[in-house]
Amino acid sequence: MMALHRLFNNLAISKLNTSKILSNFVPRCTYGLNNVGSDDPDIEIIEKKIVEEKTSLAMRAYLQRATQYNNFMEQQTHEYNVGKRHLANMMGVDPETFTQTDIDVAIDYLFPSGLYDPKARPLMKPPSEVFPPKKDAEFDESGRPFHVFFYTGKPNFYLILHNIATKLSELNKFEDSLRKNNILPDPDKKLTSLGSQWLSKEDLEKLTVEKLSDHEYKNFVVAIERLLKHPCSYKSGEFISDYQKPMISTKAIIESAPVEYTKDGRAFVTVKDCPRKDARADVTVYYPGTGKLSINGKGIEFFDDIQAREQILFPLLFTDLVDKVDIHATVRGGGVSGKAGAIRFGISWSLRSFVDPETVERMRIAGLLQKDYRRRERKKPGQARARRKFTWKKR
Repeated sequence: MMALHRLFNNLAISKLNTSKILSNFVPRCTYGLNNVGSDDPDIEIIEKKIVEEKTSLAMRAYLQRATQYNNFMEQQTHEYNVGKRHLANMMGVDPETFTQTDIDVAIDYLFPSGLYDPKARPLMKPPSEVFPPKKDAEFDESGRPFHVFFYTGKPNFYLILHNIATKLSELNKFEDSLRKNNILPDPDKKLTSLGSQWLSKEDLEKLTVEKLSDHEYKNFVVAIERLLKHPCSYKSGEFISDYQKPMISTKAIIESAPVEYTKDGRAFVTVKDCPRKDARADVTVYYPGTGKLSINGKGIEFFDDIQAREQILFPLLFTDLVDKVDIHATVRGGGVSGKAGAIRFGISWSLRSFVDPETVERMRIAGLLQKDYRRRERKKPGQARARRKFTWKKR
């Protein structure tokens, strides 16, 4: 009985070892160079292993998506190149020297649009600029992630937050070392955000190639502002500048026209060729004055339309100079709205010389100092007018 029990244990152990060997088995092929079956020990037999590599399901899914994306981009690139050649032939230009700037000009010429927002107008751009890029593989063939923040779902975004926290810790240590030596941080070196703004949510999404929520973007702004307000933030100036972009200087307006004086000592400013559509106006504003207004030798009754009169009086009411200046204007070309807009722009531009900088800034925000580049939309061939279509009849 003991012999049977010992035999059964030996068989079980041998079976277990065999299963382990088979589980770790790697297909192997041994071959030599002209020495197959040779028993000569002096002839070296070269062994090579043929290992079957396994690919994780995540890697397979990524490769499948990457293949689909590459095929899609190749198709879009081909269509873009074909459309580019057709567009060049329509414009009578050599397709080989047809640049993206030429494409934009041709699109504006062939498909005129009066839409104010450029994003709503027709365009033709390379596919790489139209379609968002795809993230590279974030894991190896065995399925192990490359990124330490892979399991957060948004590794690039949380890496930025981690770097901000690391910079804050380094600045705190640096400040402590200064204070131990009775040295205070130099306030003159402290960074400010004047003249710049943080990357917008859309820009940050393009940088990280990840979709962010409003709450996550708010956390980013809070963290980067905390780093900026640190007394020793100048030590991380280069890192902070990576997430800033210069603010468009809307205050950088051309200097006010020089003030001249008449023989009796009255100050006046003249602005010529004030544009609006096809109208052009020359406006002279005298200060001080009594509120006189002359337009081509007439008063405000030059315009029968109430809206045109309101356009001219608006900058005077806005600056509270209705009864304090005299205005002499000559206008030519254009229609009623064009003439009124040209005179309004000339009055606004001239009044800058007689008001304080705060009022000038308020005028800028109100849009009084911005040229109105809108034009009458052209008539389209095959249509009654710019937008109006001919009545369609079935029979």
